[in-house]
Amino acid sequence: MDSTSAADPAGPPPVRPARWGAGDRWPGRAELRADLRGSLVLVGVLLLAGVAAGLLWWALAPRATFEVTADGVVPVGLPSAELPFADDGVFTLVLAGLGLVAGLVAWRLRRRRGVATVLALAVGAVLASLAAWRLGELLGAGPSPAELAAVGTRVITPLRLGSPAALAVAPFLAVLGYVVATLLTASEDLDRPDPVPAGPHPDSLPEATVAEDALRP
Repeated sequence: MDSTSAADPAGPPPVRPARWGAGDRWPGRAELRADLRGSLVLVGVLLLAGVAAGLLWWALAPRATFEVTADGVVPVGLPSAELPFADDGVFTLVLAGLGLVAGLVAWRLRRRRGVATVLALAVGAVLASLAAWRLGELLGAGPSPAELAAVGTRVITPLRLGSPAALAVAPFLAVLGYVVATLLTASEDLDRPDPVPAGPHPDSLPEATVAEDALRP
């Protein structure tokens, strides 16, 4: 028997190396597009919450009262020398509460759990911190030169943020709360509900079903 007459079995075709951009798209792209509108709404809500945080900082921050006299400005009572640190402390506490609440509320949005929500949470918390800072200092701008020149006028010290690092409290705690909730979830899909499945395509039906439909009168 001639061994050359027997054809060798055909092996699998050679696999070409994958190129960048070839193949299916990233499966998370559809999720990001679906969550885009909800993420923008989350950023807007956090920005409004930052306005409320600025009002709360302005209302709660301790300040000293001074009276304008002919000899200059004299304090009324015994103001503490730690007022600037107290202003920073109140601002930090307000933003810490905002960040924790934002992270937990964002996690409760079960249909929007994913990368887009985390990014929106971080961006929105940063904008909220900036809005609270600028609004608080705007409302607590302090006395004007005309008020300082009017004898008998009582003025209060301006509201200033001495430590800009406090602006990172809200985004840090917001993302941290979300990440901790993610780590405590056993499900890989973060308990996010599946999208409504579409109807079966005719090409995906079993061959037996197609054959039975063809034999029917």
